[in-house]
Amino acid sequence: MRNVRRSSPLRVAALLGVAIIVGAMLRPLTERLGGTVPVPGWTAATVLSVAAATIGLLARNTWLSLHRRRERMTSDHGMKMLATAKASVVVGGLFGGFYIGIAAAFVRSFAYESGRDRVLQGGVAGLAGVALLVAALLLERALQLPGDDDEDTAKGTASTPA
Repeated sequence: MRNVRRSSPLRVAALLGVAIIVGAMLRPLTERLGGTVPVPGWTAATVLSVAAATIGLLARNTWLSLHRRRERMTSDHGMKMLATAKASVVVGGLFGGFYIGIAAAFVRSFAYESGRDRVLQGGVAGLAGVALLVAALLLERALQLPGDDDEDTAKGTASTPA
């Protein structure tokens, strides 16, 4: 059985970078095609914030139960939580970067009401996406079993067997 590794900083940076570029390119592409970029809205920021808070609380509770109270966790439960963490890293990175890119594309139009709305709502949604990414990385860290650090330094890899 192969150990599952934590998300690498390179993967996280690549997710954010690609999403920021796509979000920033949305404005010129849409205007070239004769359309307008929609305003992100507060719904995206709210959904990403609730997801970040949920994953953050899950990470905190997991850390307390596994590392402080030394409780056991079934392998099925651990794998489901690890899959949730891995998926949340991708979702948080892509959506956070995308909305940050949209906000950055409209910074020069901040004086106009539509530009201000896109910068504020896109910026808040982007920060909420990054918060989801951070919470998911914390959940991955919380799922690392105590005692894995000794084995990882000997092998040179960081694993998250959950």
